[in-house]
Amino acid sequence: MAELLTDDQIDLAVREHLTEWKVVDNELVRSVKAENFLDGIRLVATVAQLAESMNHHPDIDIRYTTITFHVSSHEAGGITDDDLVLARHIDTAAG
Repeated sequence: MAELLTDDQIDLAVREHLTEWKVVDNELVRSVKAENFLDGIRLVATVAQLAESMNHHPDIDIRYTTITFHVSSHEAGGITDDDLVLARHIDTAAG
């Protein structure tokens, strides 16, 4: 099981590399506004493929053209390096 990151490590990552993300209740959270519903669904499908290849899956909320990703390591009970990697992949997919 991956080790939990400290608050300082998480704050540094969000401040320097994951600037679109917020920390909410021990999760990394980011919302993305798609051009239209189908573009949002395509983003979800892309992230699903990435997550499956990592065997590390975000919680995803779809509200018409707004897609919200919640990333944490459930088994570890918070944010780990795996979550930072997945968040970066989501950023790349979101463009």
